[in-house]
Amino acid sequence: MSTQGLDAFAGWVERLMRARGYDIDSPRGGGKSRIADEAGVHRAAVTRLLQRQSMPDLETMRRIAPLLGVSVRDMLIRSGRVTPEELPLAEDLLAPNDWQPTMEDFARWLGVPDERMDVFVKVVTQFLEPDAEGSDVRGAGESRRAAQD
Repeated sequence: MSTQGLDAFAGWVERLMRARGYDIDSPRGGGKSRIADEAGVHRAAVTRLLQRQSMPDLETMRRIAPLLGVSVRDMLIRSGRVTPEELPLAEDLLAPNDWQPTMEDFARWLGVPDERMDVFVKVVTQFLEPDAEGSDVRGAGESRRAAQD
């Protein structure tokens, strides 16, 4: 990470700490120790970040984020470790409510190779389509059981 990136990230974290009431500016304020204690991390990790010496590791970010009222995702993106595209929000991954997956979609999710796609769709569709008499597969099975009784 660049010095500018570390400086921007540390500045953002400082603003969050101050907004949450941590006194990180006065030598005897105890804010650095308090946040380290509450997060369960070493005070040195907090100090190194605020002095722009090093970026916190993932575990430190994971523990500090809730105290600052931000997500770990936000910390990782702000730190430059990942991009928003590399760590999308869950709602960005959801399909629209009216979307109906196709057999090809299911095949892709299951890892069916492209050259086998037609066979997969044909076989699965046979199990889902109504039988020749117009009833569905479940209905046909029930009819056979009734005939046996």
